[in-house]
Amino acid sequence: MNTLEKFEADQQAKLTGDKQVPEFGPGDTLRVNVRVVEGERERIQAYEGVCIARKNAGINSSFTVRKLSFGEGVERVFPLYGPRVDSIDVVRRGKVRRAKLYYLRGRTGKAARIFERTTGYGIGKKQKVVVPETGTAENPEDDLAAPVEAPEEKSEA
Repeated sequence: MNTLEKFEADQQAKLTGDKQVPEFGPGDTLRVNVRVVEGERERIQAYEGVCIARKNAGINSSFTVRKLSFGEGVERVFPLYGPRVDSIDVVRRGKVRRAKLYYLRGRTGKAARIFERTTGYGIGKKQKVVVPETGTAENPEDDLAAPVEAPEEKSEA
C-alpha cells in the first residue's frame, strides 16, 4: 500500500465513523436521508428512488438515484462518504442484469418496472427463533415445527 492509498483508507475510516453503509447495487430502491441547510436551520430530507449506477472508487465512490417527481424523472448523484448523506436505507432489492441502468431514462410506467430479488447476494439468511421457555431453536418457516405449549402457571395460596 503506497502513501496515497494509506491516506485514502484513513480518510474513509474517519468519514464513515459510526455510520453504516449497507450493501446495495443497481436496481435497488434506496431511501437516502440527506442533510439540507435552509438558512440557519438544518433538517433531514428523504430522497427515495432506484439506484441506476454505482461507482466504486475508494473515497470517491458515488451512486446515482433516479425517481419520478410529478411525472418528471429526476436523477441525483450522491457521494457515498459525503458529509451531507446522513443514512442510506435499502427499501427493496431489484433483480437486474446490468451494472448501469441508464436505459430506464427512456422508459416510463410498466416498462420501467424492476422485479424484486428475494434470494441471493445481500439478502438476509433465515434466522432461528429461540423459544425462551424450552430453550430450543425453531425455524419460523419450517412447516414441521411442533407447536409450543404454554407453561403451566403455579398458583400460590
